[in-house]
Amino acid sequence: MNNFASAPVSTPVNTFETGSTLTHASAKAALAAGLARIGSGATAVDCAALTQFDSSALAVLLAWQRAATARGTPLMVVNLPAGLSSLAQAYGVDSLLTVRH
Repeated sequence: MNNFASAPVSTPVNTFETGSTLTHASAKAALAAGLARIGSGATAVDCAALTQFDSSALAVLLAWQRAATARGTPLMVVNLPAGLSSLAQAYGVDSLLTVRH
């Protein structure tokens, strides 16, 4: 089981942000935008602004991680909100996320 940090973590240089909302309604656009950033070499995603989310956010984070891994570079997730961390644990996917503590 992962212990997710609740205090903001400094972000790596090649980072993109999730924005404040990542729900079913915004997942398709967020996925595409993140994939473009990963394709351009992003190695981390900052979730600090994320305040409204549902399980779609987990699906998007996992898809971004798969895309980064396919490029040969893991994607670091920083500042994962506690609620999303709990949701990941409830679904049993917390160990699939590369979260920086």
